[in-house]
Amino acid sequence: MESGDDAEAEAESGPGRQYSERGLGQARNLTEFSDEILLNILGFVPSCDLLLNVRRVSRKLAALCVDKSLVNSISLHKEYQESDAKVTLLLKELAGGIQLLKLSGCYWLSGSTIDLVTRCKNIVKLDLTGCQMTSLRLSKMLSVLRSLRSLALDIKQGFDVGQLSSACKTTLRKVTELKQTLFTPSYGIVPCCTKLERLLLYFEIPDRTRDGEMLSGQLMVGQSNIPHYQNLKVFYARLSPGYVNQEVGRFYLSVLSIRTPENLRAFILSVPGIFVDTGCSTWNFLDCMTKNFSLEALQLPRSWLNGSSLLHSSLLHTITLSNPVYLNFSHCILSGCQLSHQIINGGRNVQSLVSLNLSGCVHCLLSDCSVFRKAKDNIDFDVVEALVNCCPNLKHLNLSAAHHHSPEGTGQHLCLLLARLKKLRSLSLPVCCVVQSGKNVGKQPSQSLRRGLRKKVRIGVAAYPNDGQEQPPLEAPPPVFGTLLENVPFLEELELIGSSFSSNVPRNEPAIRNMQPPCERAQRIRDEELMLIGQLQYLRLLTLAQLPGILTGSGLTAIGLNCQQLQTLSLANLGLLGNVAYMPALCEMLKHCKQLKDLRLEQPYLAACAQFFQALGHCSSLRRLCIVSRHGTFQHSAVLSFMTKCSDVIMCHMFTGETLVACKKLQQALIRGFQTARPALNVAIFPLLHEGLADVIRDVPMMHLDEITLFKSRVAEDPPRLWW
Repeated sequence: MESGDDAEAEAESGPGRQYSERGLGQARNLTEFSDEILLNILGFVPSCDLLLNVRRVSRKLAALCVDKSLVNSISLHKEYQESDAKVTLLLKELAGGIQLLKLSGCYWLSGSTIDLVTRCKNIVKLDLTGCQMTSLRLSKMLSVLRSLRSLALDIKQGFDVGQLSSACKTTLRKVTELKQTLFTPSYGIVPCCTKLERLLLYFEIPDRTRDGEMLSGQLMVGQSNIPHYQNLKVFYARLSPGYVNQEVGRFYLSVLSIRTPENLRAFILSVPGIFVDTGCSTWNFLDCMTKNFSLEALQLPRSWLNGSSLLHSSLLHTITLSNPVYLNFSHCILSGCQLSHQIINGGRNVQSLVSLNLSGCVHCLLSDCSVFRKAKDNIDFDVVEALVNCCPNLKHLNLSAAHHHSPEGTGQHLCLLLARLKKLRSLSLPVCCVVQSGKNVGKQPSQSLRRGLRKKVRIGVAAYPNDGQEQPPLEAPPPVFGTLLENVPFLEELELIGSSFSSNVPRNEPAIRNMQPPCERAQRIRDEELMLIGQLQYLRLLTLAQLPGILTGSGLTAIGLNCQQLQTLSLANLGLLGNVAYMPALCEMLKHCKQLKDLRLEQPYLAACAQFFQALGHCSSLRRLCIVSRHGTFQHSAVLSFMTKCSDVIMCHMFTGETLVACKKLQQALIRGFQTARPALNVAIFPLLHEGLADVIRDVPMMHLDEITLFKSRVAEDPPRLWW
């Protein structure tokens, strides 16, 4: 028989207590998990952390950290804290097992560190976009990497294909995927790659040198070899503004008519503004495209489709689309009839369509362009409904930069139709299109009551109910924007951009344009509509631009509280431009944005004061900050204090109305104080209206410039899975 003390001891150590202790032990001892589970967990840890930190915890983790499944693919993209020393150690110890190496955007790594890639002799896929690369370095590297099949790099001034060794050219002849970013007129290494199946070209060539001399797009002697396009399946070319980019781009395109690929599946040619075709060569290629190709992805320059002879030749009516995945008609004069031919009438073939960009297509939701002049931007619901029914698998849809208005009083609304697209993951809309018809319905009872007091009774209409009771107020219809968001709960990217919004630092425009007044309907969007965005729990990217009806910004606070996955936030021209009334609400919002990594603010009179930077200090994950304010100011000490607190911030761009002296003083202070500890630090503090801004922009790493500094709509910009 047990004593009282023994029974009490057993009670204290009963099943509940033992289970609790086991659970506590399991939570503390991670190594008790199976190898399979641990490998899945370690897959989310940065490569340098695995090698330098996790590997030292225990023998088991030391063995798992060099497992083939983890070492096979190494990505240092956006790993801003990785110094030359860490990357050097990583490449030396893991070189033999690396097959896929992504160093894109690692602009801060030295040339000697990049040279260590030669140790990775089993590499199949290599991305060096943004890294320091010369023709001699590339020659030495590719002479060793004989298994290479995919390559991405920058072509800058001084690159000479004649310096490539025969061993290097042997490797290039086996490359099937190539991505080139051109900063100088050149074919780069395209002529050396004879088996290309995927070619991606980014033209970033300036029109002038730093000394102000005009550049020519004519390719230099020794660089005019004809590229090999006969095996191409994917051709992608994105041109930045400038005549030199267009001139060089035409040299690349002219070859397509000479050696037209037989198995082309994707043709993407993105050109801002007017792109003059090259005559017969372009006609020959387009004629071949309409007859022989069955495209899955398509984008053509707007000038080829907008009222040109190509359109009159029914180019859109003759191009064959077989199970298309991506279509981009950005800024084309595309009517609903033409859209119907390509998508709606061929509904049996477009179930596979995943991404559709109709940005700037003001007529695309109208059955006839002539209706546009009569209906004042009112859309045709038959066109939209047919589009939604035929493309139920759409994940990315861009309708921005146009006026798409739902007719008043019809009970139908664009948002209600888009709510049927249950698989949407990214969506870009003009602000005016989410305005609810009959929004002032709640005010009607009071108006009726006033009429009753004046005893202006219409014959056959009772002024008051027969039972003598007060007539209940009419209920406002549920918000259609809220209905849309409820039906797409997994939306990750949302853009609400004013149809006439123009940034002071645009990505795809050659110069600062005069600001256009917002659409009158956009005035109706208030803080209540912004609060509805808070129901998107998986939202990662949010852009709000030109919302003049925002008063206090209380909707921003709701978004910060509820959208805990938010990583990128871009706000531009909210409320009254001369009074940033939403600043207190924004500061409150930032206190809750623990996952926020990128923040862009554009407002003409933005005062970046101590209160703002104190709130920004709560964003513990913040890495990049960009402020654009024509007449704005900043507080020197507040910026320094913020940078000290947020140790992960590696990009600080502020283009304001401060003097050049004040801007240079702050920039030098930031570089001196933080450059050593943050090798990737990039600082650009400069007056927005200064004539030297173009040279400052040119020095910004392309990754920052394209992703955050220069404004643009990014939804459905590129085909999905375009590159690694």
